[in-house]
Amino acid sequence: MLTKRIIPCLDIKDGRTVKGTNFVNLRDAGDPVELGAEYARQGADELVFLDITATVEERKTLLDLVRRVAHTINIPFCVGGGIGSVADVSKLLNAGADKVSINSSAVRNPQLINELALEFGSQCIVVAIDTRYIEQANGYEHIVHTHGGRKPTELRTIAWAKEVEDRGAGEILLTSMDTDGTKEGFAIELTAEISNNSNIPIIASGGAGSMEHFYDVFTTGKADAGLAASIFHFKEIGIPELKNYLKDKGIPMRI
Repeated sequence: MLTKRIIPCLDIKDGRTVKGTNFVNLRDAGDPVELGAEYARQGADELVFLDITATVEERKTLLDLVRRVAHTINIPFCVGGGIGSVADVSKLLNAGADKVSINSSAVRNPQLINELALEFGSQCIVVAIDTRYIEQANGYEHIVHTHGGRKPTELRTIAWAKEVEDRGAGEILLTSMDTDGTKEGFAIELTAEISNNSNIPIIASGGAGSMEHFYDVFTTGKADAGLAASIFHFKEIGIPELKNYLKDKGIPMRI
């Protein structure tokens, strides 16, 4: 059985790590270079770096900051924010990223997923899906949002997850905006539904507040990786302790 992954996430705004609740009310969480180095030391399986205002501000990801973080870590490094072309991905990979995460640009131009997978390989392409459970004409549905969660789309989350896999995405980073920052647990049912209908790894994001929440998302939620931010940034849970807890509960972990 493949080991499950624990992934800290650095949400970046104005060169600093920030964290909010339901994608708003951001507060400072520290220097991304220092945090990245610390998570690598603690045994994180990967690091995700999301420049959360790049798309909204219509600019590219902060390349110099990516370079500095990459220089201090020795674990797989995924970068997202403001990516819209093959050239953008090339620059990030040259700056030290191992994977890239696309969201708004994939929704705007789904063919971009195909192009990037063909150019760089599926293993390099993560499609991030920010989703919220909102009322539609025929009842409540999980709807894809773009621009850092600011813009709802017409896309249904479960159908979009299948489409991005078919187009060549190597992984899905699934963030529930409803649970994000609440520390009340991941969106287990949605994660399980997408995991059960997918042949690529699903990274669950949004809502981690306890070690039990990771256990739940790996078992009931069928996720391949659990991503969190504030509980790691503010030292509420240590990565070594979390991994030992999960291993003791029978979850395959890299210790």
